[in-house]
Amino acid sequence: MTTPAASLDRTDLKILRALQEDGRISNLKLAEAVALSPTAVLARVQRLGKEGFILGYQAHLNPAKLGAGLMVFVEVLLDHTTPHVFEAFKAAVQVRPEIMECHMVAGGFDYLLKTRMADMAAYRDFAGTVLWQLPGVRETRTYAVMEEVKNSTYIPIKG
Repeated sequence: MTTPAASLDRTDLKILRALQEDGRISNLKLAEAVALSPTAVLARVQRLGKEGFILGYQAHLNPAKLGAGLMVFVEVLLDHTTPHVFEAFKAAVQVRPEIMECHMVAGGFDYLLKTRMADMAAYRDFAGTVLWQLPGVRETRTYAVMEEVKNSTYIPIKG
């Protein structure tokens, strides 16, 4: 069985590595880094985007300076695990900006949420007015982050 990455050649992998390190690299600098013409590099970058290898570009912001310095992870256990409950829960978390990530997981609970708030008082308010009101929520466990040791979106690219 071939993986999607199997369709990438060495130059594609170099491009992805370079863009992952610096998403604002100019097309000219990227072309120099991978030893291709700017036109060829642009075509490859566009193809990598169309094929879904590049999902987008964004700035990495400082949450503390923007009033969201407290990170809290939340385990969520639903009262029923039916398709209807899953869909209602997923739809509800999509519209909450405080919920940065939501992952369905295997194990002792159903979802793991990553949230950001200004402080613990803001989290308490969020828990009472939003979190515990989400569709199907039976139980939650909260883990406030004391120190962010590593935060990366870097994906190791082999090849």
